[in-house]
Amino acid sequence: MSLLLTFLVGLFILGGLILGFYSKKNEKIINLSIGVAFGVILSLMLLELVPEAYEKLALEPKWRGIVMLGVTAAIGILLMNILDGFVPHHEHESRHHHKHKDDTCHDEHLDHIGILATVALVLHNVIEGMTLYATSLSSMNSAYLLCVGIGLHNIPLGLLIAGTLRTKKEIGITGFCLVFSSFLGGILMSLLRPVINELIIGLFISLTLGMLIYIVFIELLGQMIHSEQKKINLLGIVLGVIIFLISGIMG
Repeated sequence: MSLLLTFLVGLFILGGLILGFYSKKNEKIINLSIGVAFGVILSLMLLELVPEAYEKLALEPKWRGIVMLGVTAAIGILLMNILDGFVPHHEHESRHHHKHKDDTCHDEHLDHIGILATVALVLHNVIEGMTLYATSLSSMNSAYLLCVGIGLHNIPLGLLIAGTLRTKKEIGITGFCLVFSSFLGGILMSLLRPVINELIIGLFISLTLGMLIYIVFIELLGQMIHSEQKKINLLGIVLGVIIFLISGIMG
């Protein structure tokens, strides 16, 4: 089941790719998915991941565990910031402010953006797959929620990449790389499982926590602040919290 989750989270990006390629970008879908991801991930961080990480890093004296949690989370934030620097953000300025005189140059520019973004997201997904698998070793319920939260966050990324692709072949190749990169991360963690102990799981949960802090407060919150459909964002947040609560009751 843990490996299946790492595969499923990659399918969300594939869904974004297909949606973006075969239809114009649907702002309502994007904003709703952003809101749901915000609600699920924020609830997950505060109510499950922080307590779980603290429990796994229960060292003596207690302040050592807290420091280790904070430092590892900071590394997760830094890692996401570095990866984020290689991913083009939304619409490129040239699309809004001027037209390329040379269509060939414009196509080459889109190819360049698509390659950079795909490479960055493949690395990003490998790490996500590893952290998702590590989280499942501690709590499957947390892993389910993490899969939903990260998956919904990945839909807009898929839409972004779709804007740089022009053929079905490019969609297929890119989709394959992005989907199976998360699965690859899960496989790597499964191979390392014999040497994984409670402390290492705690460190991976803390790393995940840092990555999610970046996603929630830098990416998702930033997009909602500049969104013109804040009511849809708010609806998504409420739905996200409801999803989290229902999952908690079922768990």
